[in-house]
Amino acid sequence: MACSDGRAIRDRRCERPVGSTVDLSVPSYTNTIGDPLLTAHWVDPDFDPTQRTFYYVRVIEIPKPRWTAYDAVRFGLDLADDVTMTVQDRAYTSPIWYTPGM
Repeated sequence: MACSDGRAIRDRRCERPVGSTVDLSVPSYTNTIGDPLLTAHWVDPDFDPTQRTFYYVRVIEIPKPRWTAYDAVRFGLDLADDVTMTVQDRAYTSPIWYTPGM
């Protein structure tokens, strides 16, 4: 597992959020946080070669303005406080399957 910006892993996740550069008044963001490339080497401490299992990689991007933020500025809308204005996209790899005896 890997975290950007020198953050450490605590309880199987990054110790704190990456932060946000979103400016909802425009809306815009700057790509000045996070890392463009992360590498890691991980060994499953519970690996049992007699059991089937699978692994995958999950990537969480930095926060960006959501379409609601763009619409609010473009059309001069005053949206309710519970409307989500930012989004943090995720990406997942295809699973890597392990089958004993293969």
